[in-house]
Amino acid sequence: MPGPPDPRDLVERARRGEQLAVARLISMVENAGPQLREVSAALSPHTGRAHVVGLTGSPGVGKSTSTSALVTELRTRGRRVGVLAVDPSSPFSGGALLGDRVRMGDHADDDGVFIRSMATRGHLGGLSWATPQALRVLDAAGCDIVLIETVGVGQSEVEIVGLADSTVVLLAPGMGDGIQAAKAGILEIGDVFVVNKADREGARRTVRELRNMLHLRTPDGAEPWEPPVLSTVASRSEGIGAVADALDEHLAWAEKSGERERRRRERARREIEGIGMEQVRARMERVRGGDALDTLTERVLGGELDPWAAADELLEQSG
Repeated sequence: MPGPPDPRDLVERARRGEQLAVARLISMVENAGPQLREVSAALSPHTGRAHVVGLTGSPGVGKSTSTSALVTELRTRGRRVGVLAVDPSSPFSGGALLGDRVRMGDHADDDGVFIRSMATRGHLGGLSWATPQALRVLDAAGCDIVLIETVGVGQSEVEIVGLADSTVVLLAPGMGDGIQAAKAGILEIGDVFVVNKADREGARRTVRELRNMLHLRTPDGAEPWEPPVLSTVASRSEGIGAVADALDEHLAWAEKSGERERRRRERARREIEGIGMEQVRARMERVRGGDALDTLTERVLGGELDPWAAADELLEQSG
């Protein structure tokens, strides 16, 4: 019976462009198996090159269509592209509800594109906890650009900033997105704003409102970035080239201004913190399965311990 795959061998195969190796590495990351540490160590020397782009927006704005059209545009420019589509978790299996082929089947036969749907698995922020690790896999596999498409609900719209070098906020006319953007703080996170479905009534008004609201933002830094507001009809690939251009321009600005380095440092900090929290959570789950928590509960109820002291003791036992 064959043993478990060698992570170093898988990483080398992934770097040669073998899609099966990339898929296996991401599965190992998602499943958080015993080889996860080895995978991470093997990936580290080959990361830090890809341009990471987050795409977010409320449901119905055309995120998947826009992502697919952007992939096509980037491929015409010779870029190797990775896509992480973060989906809601299935309540039955914990897996992603929407599959790779369903979302972007047009790219299924392109060896220069790797697409993976990832389940949130109940992660409260809206992004899968394994997303940063999967991002490292695609980076090491030689992707020039990695697109992270969020579920587009609640906190995920803000959380994507912690992962991306550049963030694209998608909106659509007739959905009240301009007002919602102002309320949810979306204006603060976008590097490029895109009003999709621009052939609909009210598109020009949405663009105008967004530009007016963006003018009210307080400039940050000596050479602040001024987010463009672009119009697209992603279903017909109209305006997508301008989005790709804007992303290139933002990357150049971010590298020159030091913003990319600042964001990547913050991303590493969040990743370390996330792994630490996951380990603590796993330790607590092990303790919960035993008698220690019940015993401490009885001692608190009996007045022998206060809850803080009981928590300290629980943490000691879980270590």
